[in-house]
Amino acid sequence: MPSSVIARYHYDPARQILTIVYQSGMVYNYLDVPESVYAAMKKVKSKGTFLNKEIKGKYEFKQVESS
Repeated sequence: MPSSVIARYHYDPARQILTIVYQSGMVYNYLDVPESVYAAMKKVKSKGTFLNKEIKGKYEFKQVESS
């Protein structure tokens, strides 16, 4: 998955939270993200582009920590 934007990501299906760890170390939880969106993200080559087009601005988010 090498990405210039995303270091790693994780999805909690029970809570519908997509956690994104950015290369900068910033960590954000995107809330109420359907599992289908996470599944689509796993399939695309450019995770950063998908994040910008399909997640940012569409789902509420909270900064949770820096890694």
